[in-house]
Amino acid sequence: MSGDGNNKQFWRRNTAKVPGNIQHVYGAQHPPFDPLLHANLMKAGNKPPSATTPGKPKKATTFQEFESITSDAWDVGDDDDELLAMAAQNLNIEVVMETANKVIENHSKLHEKRQQQMDKSAEFDQKEEGHEEDEEEPEEYEEREERAEMTTDLSFSSDLLPHSDSRLVKSHSEAPVGSPKEVGGEWTGLYRQQSLPHRPVIPLVARMADQNTSGTPAMTEREASRLDKFRQVLAGPSTDLEELRKLSWSGIPRQVRPITWKLLSGYLPANVERRESTLQRKRQEYFGFIEQYYDSRNDEHHQDTYRQIHIDIPRTNPLIPLFQQASVQEIFERILFIWAIRHPASGYVQGINDLVTPFFVVYVFEYIEEEVENFNVSSLQEEVLRNIEADSFWCMSKLLDGIQDNYTFAQPGIQRKVKALEELVSRIDETVHRHMQQYEVEYLQFAFRWMNNLLMRELPLRCTIRLWDTYQAEPEGFSHFHLYVCAAFLVRWRKEILEEKDFQGLMILLQNLPTMHWGNEEVSVLLAEAYRLKFAFADAPNHYKR
Repeated sequence: MSGDGNNKQFWRRNTAKVPGNIQHVYGAQHPPFDPLLHANLMKAGNKPPSATTPGKPKKATTFQEFESITSDAWDVGDDDDELLAMAAQNLNIEVVMETANKVIENHSKLHEKRQQQMDKSAEFDQKEEGHEEDEEEPEEYEEREERAEMTTDLSFSSDLLPHSDSRLVKSHSEAPVGSPKEVGGEWTGLYRQQSLPHRPVIPLVARMADQNTSGTPAMTEREASRLDKFRQVLAGPSTDLEELRKLSWSGIPRQVRPITWKLLSGYLPANVERRESTLQRKRQEYFGFIEQYYDSRNDEHHQDTYRQIHIDIPRTNPLIPLFQQASVQEIFERILFIWAIRHPASGYVQGINDLVTPFFVVYVFEYIEEEVENFNVSSLQEEVLRNIEADSFWCMSKLLDGIQDNYTFAQPGIQRKVKALEELVSRIDETVHRHMQQYEVEYLQFAFRWMNNLLMRELPLRCTIRLWDTYQAEPEGFSHFHLYVCAAFLVRWRKEILEEKDFQGLMILLQNLPTMHWGNEEVSVLLAEAYRLKFAFADAPNHYKR
């Protein structure tokens, strides 16, 4: 950009590498960039293009090559104005409007034609009532046959569209409707949706009682017994952390989850007498950081970091109203900015914003009984909100301390884990592995996000909280056990993966896996399979290896 003093794009003028600054902005869905290989990539880009099969995606053979063919809207660039000009040339408004009008016109004609056919069918039924079947005229017979075909098709649509009038579309013959292939391709997707088993709609952020998708009672005898065991372990003068981990592996009751997470993360000491003083000291320390550093968010050295955080926060769980409240977003901005300033080796990386949300939700539950999804946090006392903010910061920091190499320059931790995932899947399910190789699907293209965001983009938040119960209880849960969870998660969709026969279908599936209705049952099965894989492979690197 030219140095014209335009404050709207101040972040593009400063390219110096400073602590907490973003150079490059990577994370979320974008792999890291290694400048040591930049020259080689540039040389490769100057070579004449090799002959490739039209429509076949180019295979990315390295992390850096894959990064080079992906773009990040917030990377330091030269001219946004140039991009806008190109978009204006390629997207003519008259063409857009003409296309839109044609779509609307075609839709109206189709709707009108169907309405006329249904009216004609109803009128014919009225005329038919006074006549004997053997006195039918040839024209009426042909019309009846045509109407029978039309109403058979419409009877299928009436099952799928709840507002259809079944009296008008009932088939003349009571024969059952055919399969989706017989009916036509346009209804196949809807037929698949209809064929799915009915599952109750559960909140995106659910209480413990709502997390079981089978609709069981709020508190079973077994759950009540488990809650009593947790309370007994927590009631002693010094908590037995090993026993607490054993209990927590299978899930933590909502009532004791906040204190359990704080203990298992190392935020609070096991000694009960020291906990209150530790909480006061750590909370004061956090707000001391706020006073010391937060005003510097608009300084030249930190404004890029703050700006990226400010952009990413509204994108965090956009479907949950809780996270769209201004006060909640301000809390997240402070947490992420202070963490970035205190960890200059990585600074802020896109994806870290997601990692705050489970802690924040769990610690809000410490002070409320109702659903948190639509809860207005402004109804809480200011001191309570400050406690939630400080506790969320410290527990997120403890988590990131164990996986910080995921977010340092070039993100080497993620590179190693994605490579390890590929090797592990090739050993536990060679068919799935070869199927993805056949259609040139690189593990980095879908698993980067799994490692960067700890599967938070793939699972509802209620499932993430349950998953983290086990991660907190498992030694190196976030840094090591997560690999086996990802392998079990991938193989869980074996049937769906093998049904896809092209690159695009596989990528759409892997980036939009149908987990919206998952609950405790599905997560527990996933964790059990991950534990089996860990037991079989963690200490046997050559097991099943050819």
